[in-house]
Amino acid sequence: MSLPAKTRLLDTINSPADLKSRSREDLKQIADELRSEVIDAVSGTGGHLGAGLGVVELTLAIHAIFDTPSDKLIFDVGHQCYPHKILTGRKDRIRTLRQGGGLSGFTKRDESEYDPFGAAHASTSISAGLGFAKSRDLQEKDNKVVCVIGDGAMSAGMAYEAMNNAGSDLSDMLVILNDNDMSIAPPVGAMSHYLSKLVSSRSYRGLRKFAKFIAKPIGLESQARKAEEYLRGFAMGGTMFEELGFYYVGPIDGHDLDVLLPVLENCKAMETGPVLLHVVTQKGKGYEPAENSADKYHGVAKFNVITGEQQKSAGGPPAYTKVFAKALIEEARRDDKIVGITAAMPGGTGMDLFEQEFPERMFDVGIAEQHAVTFAAGLAADGMKPFAAIYSTFLQRGYDQVVHDVAIQRLPVRFAIDRAGLVGADGPTHAGSFDIGFLGALPGMVCMAAADEAELVNMVRTAVEIDDRPSAFRYPRGNGIGIELPAQPKALEIGKGRIVREGSTIALLSFGARLQECLKAAEMLAAQGLSCTVADARFAKPLDEELVSRLAREHEVLLTVEEGSRGGFGAFVLHHLAETNAFDNGLKVRTLHLPDIFQDQDKPEIMYAQAGLDAHSIATRAIDALGRGDMREIDRFARA
Repeated sequence: MSLPAKTRLLDTINSPADLKSRSREDLKQIADELRSEVIDAVSGTGGHLGAGLGVVELTLAIHAIFDTPSDKLIFDVGHQCYPHKILTGRKDRIRTLRQGGGLSGFTKRDESEYDPFGAAHASTSISAGLGFAKSRDLQEKDNKVVCVIGDGAMSAGMAYEAMNNAGSDLSDMLVILNDNDMSIAPPVGAMSHYLSKLVSSRSYRGLRKFAKFIAKPIGLESQARKAEEYLRGFAMGGTMFEELGFYYVGPIDGHDLDVLLPVLENCKAMETGPVLLHVVTQKGKGYEPAENSADKYHGVAKFNVITGEQQKSAGGPPAYTKVFAKALIEEARRDDKIVGITAAMPGGTGMDLFEQEFPERMFDVGIAEQHAVTFAAGLAADGMKPFAAIYSTFLQRGYDQVVHDVAIQRLPVRFAIDRAGLVGADGPTHAGSFDIGFLGALPGMVCMAAADEAELVNMVRTAVEIDDRPSAFRYPRGNGIGIELPAQPKALEIGKGRIVREGSTIALLSFGARLQECLKAAEMLAAQGLSCTVADARFAKPLDEELVSRLAREHEVLLTVEEGSRGGFGAFVLHHLAETNAFDNGLKVRTLHLPDIFQDQDKPEIMYAQAGLDAHSIATRAIDALGRGDMREIDRFARA
């Protein structure tokens, strides 16, 4: 398909209401222009491209048929929401996508009335949609509720929990299954389209109601219903959804407006309980480089629209993710009990590299973090050495399983926690803010954080050797600092930190990848005669109590620094100091952590400065606590 050079018709669409009077041919042209606009915008910002291109026609059709924002349109995950944003009054800001002060890369309630429910984690839409449907019923309103969920998100148990509830509740709602990957249906074709139009039509549903009226008095209602369901299931697929209580329609071509529009009209007219419309789409549709890419340009950097070539990084040190993957591969070569687990993020966690080496020892369980954790627990209980590589923000979804199935049983599951700390353009939904606190609260858990890539390699080795309890090590998104990696990794002594710079007045105790900023802050302070010790805690649990007590005893000021929320490493240090009466002699302590807000997206360095976790902020807090020193000198040093 050739991309239109202009957006002549799209420029006249300021809200979904402007689509209502358009002819079908106009809508097809608007779809082409919308696809072009998404490609052009994302080429300049980066972001999630393939998913949005796959739902251009579907999004357009929903807004043309339904009456948003009165009718509630809820996107699952939100990767695919860029066309939706353009159609709902945000076209003039679409090139601020994922930028500081700009549009979020996901749906966001604060951003628009057309985003009734925020999303960035998968499989939430049907639960939220049922909530909207019940609220509507209780308030005696008559609006519609439409949920769009991808086939990948259907792998999570929450989606089925919601469908089971919705199917038994019989509330009026439409769930659109956007099938762009899984082969869960017969091929889409003319017969399927015909049947979908037929079974969603008013005449068919009227005949069905009449047959039910005839069958009930003679005791054949149940048998007739089952026969009709299975006949439709045989012809069209979807028996599983029927069994969950949904009226199934589909599959239909999600790029054919001649099919989409009348079927959606029919679905809108239904008032018989929950309906599942199955549409088949192509991720990356309409942009050849995306269509031909293995990942369909799921997530892209800035790119050249003509060639599709993505902007390459400036090079430099390897990414922490790749360092972890290679370290785990080396350990697995020595130990055949090591296995890898991820939840639908093999590329993001580096486990795709592990799979290339050990295809039978790597398990991608899909978007199912709860299952991933308990699956790992089962492996560990039978003597294997599982490494569950899960983003910090996604591990939150499996926390009950971490507590009940892993920690209580002291099973040696190793959690490799990627994306620890702030993540830039993906914003608060993907920031790794809370794992220090929620894992550190668990008895017996070993919690580590890598200050650099060499430490990460050693922590992988350490985790291999921890075979009597669960352990976790966290590391940030992005590249390392360029330090040489150990040729022979060494297991760290459990619960022991290290001193990396000796001083006498101020102690900076870092947990994780802010260590380099602490060292820079120490230089700033030293420039005006303030002697600094810099320590790397390595462990939040068990805490190096001896090191903490020494720093408290030998310095006037102690600052803890971490890429996590309040209630994490700093809180553990404060608790120890309080129990050992360390405050009785006038010690001044400050805990530096992420602010008690959800920070919006921006460049990582800007976000860390806003959080007070850059070198300038650390040095400033130290001077403020000490009560002497020149903050203006810190400013001059930072500018230099």
